[in-house]
Amino acid sequence: MSECIQISFAVCRIGMYTCFRALCCKGPPPARPEYDLVCIGLTGSGKTSLLSKLCSESPNSVVSTTGFSIKAVPFQNAILNVKELGGADNIRKYWSRYYQGSQGVIFVLDSASSEDDLETARNELHSALQHPQLCTLPFLILANHQDKPAARSVQEVCLIKATALCLSCLLTFAAMLESEKIPVVGDMLVILFCNMKPKFFLENRKPISI
Repeated sequence: MSECIQISFAVCRIGMYTCFRALCCKGPPPARPEYDLVCIGLTGSGKTSLLSKLCSESPNSVVSTTGFSIKAVPFQNAILNVKELGGADNIRKYWSRYYQGSQGVIFVLDSASSEDDLETARNELHSALQHPQLCTLPFLILANHQDKPAARSVQEVCLIKATALCLSCLLTFAAMLESEKIPVVGDMLVILFCNMKPKFFLENRKPISI
């Protein structure tokens, strides 16, 4: 009888020790991986508004970027450090100075812009896709302002070669600046930049046809 009691006490002690370890000795959760991205596009394409939405900032605080800004966009599985570059004519020529260290590219275009602006955006995207520091990186193309009456569909944007230039797996995504749509954009960012490997993009590159 006493032996059974001793065994019972031993089992209880082991159980209590296990519970204590689980409650008090659990280490901190592993750090989320961080990725450095560059966000480019013409002035008025909606880069600043998009990033502000992702960071849950007030729309009243949005000011168009004239040089560059950096935002840390937190997600459950990763943190994206996004460097946004201004899209004015006198700034775009300096974009390449900020490409170093980037692990992915977000290109935002205004799907409701004029034909001339869309052509300019196409040329800028073409240059970015060919740049030595970006050519092997995953690109996310956002056809923004889909809520405007004059907005072109993603299919129309692709047909005029504004986005589908030279990556067989280039991803085009329609983004509306509505709060309920923003989490979807964020999920797409994490999926693309956390799972795509530069070697995959390099091996699947197609010749550029303009």
